[in-house]
Amino acid sequence: MDKKNLFEQVSGMEEQIGQLYQQLGDLKKQLVEVLEENHRLEMENHHLRKRLDEEVAAEERNEHDIHEEIGEGYDNLARLYEEGFHICNVHFGSPRQEGDCLFCLMFFNKTK
Repeated sequence: MDKKNLFEQVSGMEEQIGQLYQQLGDLKKQLVEVLEENHRLEMENHHLRKRLDEEVAAEERNEHDIHEEIGEGYDNLARLYEEGFHICNVHFGSPRQEGDCLFCLMFFNKTK
């Protein structure tokens, strides 16, 4: 193997390493962006769930204070439950994954 060919191979490898280093840097930047967005969405989700819990708690207090009559609200919750969402205070608004939820069913039994 002559010296010129060896030098060209080393130069080619050096160029490939530089390109890989550049790609690694780009991937690192993309990962940082994804992690930042994930954190932002987690915080937004946390605040929305907190707000929803507060509204549900306030609604429950108002329901008990005003009257215990079953009406349009009950029908709306029953419709939501039939569409596959939790209506219980434990998982309110999240999709039901595996069949019926005992907490939701207990809610229905309380209102009857």
